[in-house]
Amino acid sequence: MRFSTKKEKKYNFIEAGEGHPLVLLHGLMGGLSNFDKMVNFFSEKGFKVYVPQLPIYDLPVLNTNLTTIAKYVIKFIETNIGKPVTIVGNSMGGHVGLILTLARPDLVQNLVLTGSSGLYERAFGDSFPRKNDRSYIRKKAEEVFYDPSVATEDLVDEVFSVVNDRMKGIKTVMLARSAIKHNMLNDLPKISRPTCLIWGKQDNVTPPEVAEDMHKFIPNSDLFWIDKCGHAAMMEKPDEFNEILYNWVKDKV
Repeated sequence: MRFSTKKEKKYNFIEAGEGHPLVLLHGLMGGLSNFDKMVNFFSEKGFKVYVPQLPIYDLPVLNTNLTTIAKYVIKFIETNIGKPVTIVGNSMGGHVGLILTLARPDLVQNLVLTGSSGLYERAFGDSFPRKNDRSYIRKKAEEVFYDPSVATEDLVDEVFSVVNDRMKGIKTVMLARSAIKHNMLNDLPKISRPTCLIWGKQDNVTPPEVAEDMHKFIPNSDLFWIDKCGHAAMMEKPDEFNEILYNWVKDKV
C-alpha cells in the first residue's frame, strides 16, 4: 500500500495508524518509500507511524549538516506529536536519531538504529567520478544491498538524478562529510534511552563492527542480526525486521 504525503506548515510526512508514535528517519539517499512495509505493519499493530521527509536538499548551504536536520526533527515532534516517541533511524537517519536523543531525551522513549552512521561508514566517497554513467551508479546502488535486485530501476533513477543535480550533489557530499566529522564514540555512553540495534550481517556501508561497537558503548542496548542482508534491513528483509522490532518495542510503550 502506498501512503499519501501530508503537508502541514513546513513539513511533508506520512502519517498512519493510531497509538504510540513511531518516527521513521530515512538515510541520505533514502526516501519515504523505504519504509512502506514498516508503515503497513506497525499502523496495524497499534502504533501511529510518522515518516517525515528530511530537508536534505532544502537547507541553506551553511546549515547543511546533521545537527540542523536533528533540530528539524525535534520541531516536527514538538509541532505534530507533542509527546515522547520511538525513533527508528536508518543510515544517516540513525545518526540524526542519536544526535536528537542526546539533545532532547525528553522527546525520545526508545531509539532504534539500523545501519546507522555515527562511528564510521563506507560511502560513495567525496565525489561521484562517473556520475553520468548510469551503469556505474547502478553498481553503487546495488552494493548497498546483499541482494542487488533490491536496487530497482526507480531507486537507481532517483540516485542518478540526485548526483547529476549540481546543488543536490553538493549537499549530499556536505552531509556525508558532516556524518564523518560528527563522530559519536564519546557520546554513545550518554544515550539514556532503551536502544535496539537491528543490523544486516552483510552490511558493507556500516559494517558489523559498527553495530558491535554501538552495542558495547550504548548502555541499555540490544543487538539483533539479520543474515543475507545489507545496509537497509527494513527494505531488504522487511518481514524479519518488523518482527524483531515489534517483539522488542511492544513491551516498552
